[in-house]
Amino acid sequence: MSSPLQVVRFLLRNSRRIGVSVAGAVVLLAGLVMLVLPGPGLLVVALGFAILGTEYAWAAAALERTKDATRRAGRAARSVGRRRPRERFPPERRP
Repeated sequence: MSSPLQVVRFLLRNSRRIGVSVAGAVVLLAGLVMLVLPGPGLLVVALGFAILGTEYAWAAAALERTKDATRRAGRAARSVGRRRPRERFPPERRP
């Protein structure tokens, strides 16, 4: 039969994993919702994967993919605002 100390350790170990799983899933789902609604969707998704990554290897790998996607999205967003400077005179009206 198991000692009471072993039972307590078993419950504490599993309750932590359950708590991390629930918290990570809630944050991850909130981030997914924010991808279509206003809010920092990719950032919250990355946070959800970071929370889940403390317990699950697949979530740590997904976090790396999310970081890459966030970097690409940031570069794309920065490049949208860049335009070539307008020429002072159009080619046909140059002095």
